[in-house]
Amino acid sequence: MSSAVGGPEPGATVRRRAPESLAPPAQPRAGLDRALRNLAGTLLTLGLALPTYWWASGGGITDLGGWSTGLMSVGRITGLVASVLLLAQVVLMARVPALEQAYGQDHLAHIHRVVGFTSFNLMLTHVLLITWAYSGGSLPGWPGMFWQLTWQDAGMLLAVAGTFALVGVTVTSIRIARARLRYESWHLLHLYAYLGVGLALPHQLWTGNEFMASPGRTLFWWSAWGVAAGAILVFRVGVPVFRNLRHGLRITSVVHEGDGTHSVYVTGRRLDLLRAEAGQFFHWRFWRGEGRTRAHPYSLSAAPDGRSLRLSVKHLGDGSGRVPDLRPGTRVLVEGPYGRLSPRVRTRHKVLLIGAGVGITPLRALAEGLEYRPGDATVIYRYRDEPLFAAEFDALADERGLQVLPLPGRRRNSRSWLPALPSLDHVDDAAILQDWFPDLAAYDAYVCGPMAWFDQVQRSLLAAGLPPEQLHHEAFEW
Repeated sequence: MSSAVGGPEPGATVRRRAPESLAPPAQPRAGLDRALRNLAGTLLTLGLALPTYWWASGGGITDLGGWSTGLMSVGRITGLVASVLLLAQVVLMARVPALEQAYGQDHLAHIHRVVGFTSFNLMLTHVLLITWAYSGGSLPGWPGMFWQLTWQDAGMLLAVAGTFALVGVTVTSIRIARARLRYESWHLLHLYAYLGVGLALPHQLWTGNEFMASPGRTLFWWSAWGVAAGAILVFRVGVPVFRNLRHGLRITSVVHEGDGTHSVYVTGRRLDLLRAEAGQFFHWRFWRGEGRTRAHPYSLSAAPDGRSLRLSVKHLGDGSGRVPDLRPGTRVLVEGPYGRLSPRVRTRHKVLLIGAGVGITPLRALAEGLEYRPGDATVIYRYRDEPLFAAEFDALADERGLQVLPLPGRRRNSRSWLPALPSLDHVDDAAILQDWFPDLAAYDAYVCGPMAWFDQVQRSLLAAGLPPEQLHHEAFEW
């Protein structure tokens, strides 16, 4: 990695070892993941197409010719589509392992967000238009009709209550509101989505003609509800309960790593059966003190060995702030493993690991868990004052030939993710990467850090010639 434009600054040492025999990359599972994504997309499309067909065949299109009938018709189709998307939301929230592995947490969260806001807007449109239609198309009569429908129909009353629950979830999912909430509060409020969806069921079954008009429609809707409920019961309740009873996880020690970060070492029975991989994360509950019932997502910071797990947590909130007070013997409950920032997505022999701050934790695990020949893996670590795992990266450099490029200090400007490099101030980030990695297209790049920082890293990597499909990331935000 010689540099014609100056190379790494002094102190940003790149450690080398002589090449040895090539270690093959992990077997790519991209084909299976692609098939799962195609299947999920097909099922959702079918789930939207069938109710739309039934709506059209039941006069939905011809009813658009009149004012009141048109309001009723559009209200019906928006309600049907909203119902399908709400059930899709439930499945997305169920943490189904196949979906987590196929999409990855970031992509799944994006889909969840788009589907959630779309279903919510369609649901409100449904309520507005149906009530407007019942009032004879008279907008001034809408409030009175809404009051009448709500209090005369028990199913409608429950649906209104469910709508208010979903309003709370949706409002707190807006970025501005979410930024003002603690993670613990946001997570608790988000669980009300289950209540909102559940309260809508009686209304749909008691007063929704589209749901019970034929055996085929009845089978479709009950099957959809059954799949959604089953996903929650199996993957949000059954699997975590079974795994925690089987493994009996407990803390063995808590170690201060510096920069407000602590590592928690956990052991248990037959941890190899968890099938955890380096780079993945779990949702952790430490059964001690306040907040024991609230799960927090923390990445593994060491490659799992089948006997123990290690997570590293920086003090960023109430939950993480309690970590230094944890004691050996404390019971630990987990959900997972989750995430695609793992050997699963690897396709190339060479690996570039880029992390910022505590985002280095999953990359530390990958540096240990991935297979590579000496010199074929490089870790670039951005930090402000104090690096994490410096001695461990040094050991990996000596033992496995990992190249280590620490980049301390503040960013050189608001458009760059790199620190001030006096001899390179006139060179953009992409040019620096091209000089350091002239064969960048031969790498898989794993990136973990705050989202705004990641955006800058992504732009420079792609501009430097990294193919988009070889960029893998986990956003270090909730």
